[in-house]
Amino acid sequence: MGKRAETDPLAEHKALMEETEYVIQADKSGFKYAWASEHHFLEEYSHLSANDVFLGYLAHATDRIHLGSGIFNPLAQVNHPVKVAEKVTMLDHLTEGRFEFGSGRGAGSHEILGFIPGVTDMNYTKEIWEETIAEFPKMWLQDEYVGFQGKHWSLPPRKILPKPYGKSHPAMWYAAGSPPSYSMAARKGLGVLGFSVQKVSDMEWVLEKYKTAIVDAEPIGDFVNDNVMVTTTAICAPTHDEAVRIAVSGGLHYLPSLVFRYHDTFPRPDGFPVWPETLPEYNEEFIELLIEEELLICGDPDEVFRQCKRWEQAGADQLSFGLPVGVPKEETLQTIRLVGEHVIPKIDTDPVHRTSRFRAAG
Repeated sequence: MGKRAETDPLAEHKALMEETEYVIQADKSGFKYAWASEHHFLEEYSHLSANDVFLGYLAHATDRIHLGSGIFNPLAQVNHPVKVAEKVTMLDHLTEGRFEFGSGRGAGSHEILGFIPGVTDMNYTKEIWEETIAEFPKMWLQDEYVGFQGKHWSLPPRKILPKPYGKSHPAMWYAAGSPPSYSMAARKGLGVLGFSVQKVSDMEWVLEKYKTAIVDAEPIGDFVNDNVMVTTTAICAPTHDEAVRIAVSGGLHYLPSLVFRYHDTFPRPDGFPVWPETLPEYNEEFIELLIEEELLICGDPDEVFRQCKRWEQAGADQLSFGLPVGVPKEETLQTIRLVGEHVIPKIDTDPVHRTSRFRAAG
């Protein structure tokens, strides 16, 4: 597994198993949502290629937390849409209504060309996704799905089983990588899974565009999922100095280097190194700058609370923490526990999951 496997042959296994521990602890600590990505061929960036299996394991190991696919890739060349529909409703049953269906189109040309060789315009995947996404509610809610005849996939009339658990169907989300995709998702009544590589103030107008567009949504599903989730790196410790120390030693420079190694559709910042060159390791001064610029959640519980509130004030409905793989397990578990004890009770007083309320009213 790349650099980590050079020093530890079990690094891949440890990373996968530690991820399950983090979700289980998050469930105990009062977190409401956990998301599992689906990526292929992206060494060191993500080895979670079969996230449906991962989520099925966690369905049994957790009690209250909602588990989401961030994403399931519904492009027919990657996963047949019927298989995706079946996975969603199976997980809906295994979690007894705690599953969230996020979809998307893959991460850059390296991943996409593995399944669709020869494509020169990555927007081609948008055409496939657009053709597919509105069919899922029909597959779930029609007694016998009427079938589909499209450009990229087809199906005769068939019963798609199992049907969803309880009322309606799981909340639907879209992994948005650009400002226009936020508005597109809103018009379809989809929640957004946001990947933040920008400071809070630079995202406010994007979140505002989503909130404006969703007012007039024409939902493709049974209900409007008015939700924006943003993802950011987080480290919480008993003191500010300890949190910064963990951040400095956690190899935080490596993930952004991997992001721009594989996500070649993202605009590359000026001066950003081209792989295999990576960003230099972060020192204390640079970590403090990232905190000041609102590009990193890091500090003691009071500081982390204030940093999370900034995202709430900017219009985000949900904040997802990326937990750096270079940080030791016990220190990552400490972040989860401290946020659960000191931040969540002050920032989220609603006992009901936002998507549960939407689904019940749908």
